[in-house]
Amino acid sequence: MQLLHRASPWRTLFAGDGLPEPTMLLAPLCEALGELGPDADLATAHAWQPRLVEALQRLDLPAWRISQLISDHNDQLYRRAIQLSLNEMQGQGWGSPPVAFCVLTLGSAGRHESLLAPDQGNAMIVADYPDARHTEIDGFFQALGERFTARLDEAGIPLCHGHVMARWPMWRKRLSEWCEQLSLWTRDRRVKRVQQSNILLDFHPVFGDASLAEALAEHVTGLMPRAGLFLDEMAQLLDELPVALDRFGRLAGSVEEAPHMNALDLKRQGLLPLVNAVRLLSLRHGVRVPDTRRRLSTLVLKEVLPARQARAGIAAMDRLQERLLVVQQANLKAGGAVDGWVDVARLEDDQRLMLRHDMQTIRRLVRLAQGRAGA
Repeated sequence: MQLLHRASPWRTLFAGDGLPEPTMLLAPLCEALGELGPDADLATAHAWQPRLVEALQRLDLPAWRISQLISDHNDQLYRRAIQLSLNEMQGQGWGSPPVAFCVLTLGSAGRHESLLAPDQGNAMIVADYPDARHTEIDGFFQALGERFTARLDEAGIPLCHGHVMARWPMWRKRLSEWCEQLSLWTRDRRVKRVQQSNILLDFHPVFGDASLAEALAEHVTGLMPRAGLFLDEMAQLLDELPVALDRFGRLAGSVEEAPHMNALDLKRQGLLPLVNAVRLLSLRHGVRVPDTRRRLSTLVLKEVLPARQARAGIAAMDRLQERLLVVQQANLKAGGAVDGWVDVARLEDDQRLMLRHDMQTIRRLVRLAQGRAGA
């Protein structure tokens, strides 16, 4: 077996008698940016992301930070796609946006926790306007939503199979309508309404008037702690995505969906149960930040979680993201699908033990969230 060792560029920091030039330290990133170039179109820029990941790995950045930077890059692609669409509409005689608006990214993109090859998940908040102008104003924003989502799809960020996109009226509303919608959804414990809320509630303003997103976040913060029945149903839905452990605490995947007997879906049976449990605790206790790491830290400050449990949750998430990123890169290079499946048989003994430990950590967080949902 041939072992390949690549020295970390950070080890060169104090290797000489003086300090290195910043460009030398960041050479892998400079090389990657040079390959992309400033004039790359959306599709080229998106296809370049695996090269960006490799450069960031050479700089010893952890997977959670790389995930943030992938999400930041996707935000940039969103902004370019929206601005190109606005320019196109201006040229076609649509004029400027008739009222203020804000495009939101949702889910992992909204939490800035995306890895490689996410699909689209977005929504739009439109500033309130008179009902008499609905056909005119909503027609403009429907056209905008259709254009920018199509551009992103052509660039390699596929349309959402569940139709969670601003091109559809369900995910494009006036601010007052969004507030009324959430008030309605959280009034009782209907499964479909909880599922739709779970999609929406991790949002981030990516383009437009961010004060609209801030107003919606303020409404959510005031609404959720009082929505006991709704939160109780959200807690029950955590059982729909069981952690990848059997009743004896051993690693165990979903046999029906697994591509082979040693496969575990780390995203569906690891990351998502963790994210969902932390979101539930955050909604119950008025935590405003959208990403899972900061939510866990804030829950400690609010004395909802002990620091030790929050640190364990953050560490578990970091390791799952690292493992998923490695698998995604290998699948891409092999021409396979970028998914969440990992072959447990290919892991070293210590990796399997740590994965089991992390799943147990996540299971404890899920049970804690379920126990405190209606408190």
